[in-house]
Amino acid sequence: MDRYHDQAPRTSSFTEFLAASKPELLPRSLGQADLTAATAADGPGARTGLELEHGTTIVALTFADGVILAGDRRATLENMISKRDVRKVFRADDFSAIGAAGVWSIAVELIRLFQVELEHYEKMESRQLSLIGKANRLAALIRGNLAVAMQGLVVVPLFAGYDEDTGTGRIFSYDPAGGPTEEQRYSAVGSGSIFAQSALKKLYVDNMPLGDAVLACVQALYDAADDDSATGGPDLARAIFPVIATVTADGFAWVTDEEAAGYARTVVEDRFLSPDGPKAFPGAGAPR
Repeated sequence: MDRYHDQAPRTSSFTEFLAASKPELLPRSLGQADLTAATAADGPGARTGLELEHGTTIVALTFADGVILAGDRRATLENMISKRDVRKVFRADDFSAIGAAGVWSIAVELIRLFQVELEHYEKMESRQLSLIGKANRLAALIRGNLAVAMQGLVVVPLFAGYDEDTGTGRIFSYDPAGGPTEEQRYSAVGSGSIFAQSALKKLYVDNMPLGDAVLACVQALYDAADDDSATGGPDLARAIFPVIATVTADGFAWVTDEEAAGYARTVVEDRFLSPDGPKAFPGAGAPR
C-alpha cells in the first residue's frame, strides 16, 4: 500500500485516493460495461433482465435528544419475498447513521464505501467531518452511481446524524442523482415511504422523548407494511423486528433487539383494538 500511497496525491477522500492509486479496487457493483451491453438494444432506462433484490422502507425522525433511523427487514425479488431479516440501517460513524432503499447489492457497497470515506477523512485530517460535510460527501458518492441509476439500478439513502455545532439531530434525503435535501422533523424513503410519512405526519410531536419517538417510527413502519407489499411488518412468530438506531450527543447507539421487540409488540397489540392505528391528536404517538 505504501508504494501506491507514494504515487498518489495526498487526499482526505478515500475514493479519490483509490481511484488514483488502484482504480480496479473501486466497487463496481455489477460492472458498468455489462450493464451498458445489457441495455444497449433498448436504450437508457430499459430493464436489464437481471433479477436484483430490493430493500425498503426506512424512516427517520428527530426527537428531543437527537435523531432516530429505523428500517423494516424485508427484501424483495420482483414480486417475491427474498429475505425477511435484512438489516437496512447502519452506523456511518460515531455521530451519524445511514439507511438505504433500492437495489440492495449496490446499496450495501455504497454504504460500506461511505463508512470508509468518513474513517479515512478522520485519519488524514485528525478530526471528523462536520455533519453537513458528511452529507455532501455522501451526495458525491451517489452522483458517482448516476450512470447505473439511469439504467434502473437506483439506490436512495437516508442519512441522519447529530450536529455537534447546533446540538440537534438532522436528516438528509437524496434523489437518485445525489441531490441532498435537509428534511425537517421526519422523513422516509422506499416503496412504503408515502404511507410511513403519512403516519409520521399525524404522530409527530416536537421534542418527543425517546420512547415516544421510537414508537412513532415503529407505528409508521407498520402502516407502510399494511399498504405496501414490499415492506415487512413485525414478525412475532420469527422474532423479526425493525432495526432502530439513535444518534445523540452521546453518539450512535442501537436500540436493542429486546427493546425493538417490546415496541413492536405494543404496536401489534394496539392494532387489535384500533386496526388503522392511533388517530391524529397531540401526543398520539405516546405509549399508553
